[in-house]
Amino acid sequence: MGLNVEGIIGNSTSLREVFSVLEKVAPTESTVLVTGESGTGKELLVRALHKNSKRSEKPFVPVNCGAIPKELLESELFGHEKGAFTHAVRARPGRFELADGGTIFLDEIGEMDLSLQVKILRVLQEKEIERVGGTQVKKVDVRIVAATNRDLEKEVDAGRFREDLFYRLNVIPMHLPPLRERGGDVLLLASHFLKKFCSEKCREFLKFSDEARDMLVSYSWPGNVRELENFMERLSILCDGNEVTTDDLPEKILKSVGVEPRKKAVEVVQPAGFSWPSLEDMNEHSSGGLKDFLDRIETKLLLEALEKSGGVKNKAAEMLGVKRTTLIEKIKKKKLES
Repeated sequence: MGLNVEGIIGNSTSLREVFSVLEKVAPTESTVLVTGESGTGKELLVRALHKNSKRSEKPFVPVNCGAIPKELLESELFGHEKGAFTHAVRARPGRFELADGGTIFLDEIGEMDLSLQVKILRVLQEKEIERVGGTQVKKVDVRIVAATNRDLEKEVDAGRFREDLFYRLNVIPMHLPPLRERGGDVLLLASHFLKKFCSEKCREFLKFSDEARDMLVSYSWPGNVRELENFMERLSILCDGNEVTTDDLPEKILKSVGVEPRKKAVEVVQPAGFSWPSLEDMNEHSSGGLKDFLDRIETKLLLEALEKSGGVKNKAAEMLGVKRTTLIEKIKKKKLES
């Protein structure tokens, strides 16, 4: 029976190496620590680990340790008894109890408070938990898989992560490479996501021009697979044609691969019955070039507004669409009043 990696797309050498480790470690009961930058798809890898384990028919319970306030995380993990704290109106099992027989995934474990790390260590060593506010010890049969985008060895050196817990978690280290190290996987993923979003939006599938494909591969994708997926959704909505070209790529991608974004031509709309001044007009009525010509036009408009307003500056400023103080400043500068 082959390895089930449903949801993980890619054929790069670096990803195949991850699959090789996954195939060996999945059937075991060893604790696994998955590392990798944010957005690389660590949860997908852990789910694949569970699917290919002997516990695949049992629960898979993910917990994002960074998303739950630290004062609530202990109760979330271990459960609590009735009256353990304010609002604890009934007893409640925690995630470890819910995962009994299966796999618990402790995502972003590097965010966990030191006091709680001690209790996780106890679960690893003794396979037992104690609810908040309880006295009874409960045995749990769970496989613990953790993940982090932090360098836990540095966290240990800084005193923010327990050394003993790190070594208990790091029995089998698995590193998920960033998208920039996965070569052609970028295009495989981009096509997959773009087809998915086009299908959802009932529009014709988009293709990539050769130049756009080259730029997508060359871009570093700091947000990894998550950034790529979000960008493909944007293209499925905003792309006008049936092909994604370099004109559809954002400025940050173009600049990062050394291409200056094209400046869109500004279309000057000429109102009916109106003629814009030409270069011939400028040369005929000014000897000082553009600056002098514009200055002459401004002076003419100021004098016309003053004449039509009967010299009332508030009214003249309103006609010109400027503040009264701006008008007075221009009149003084041009010495239009004696």
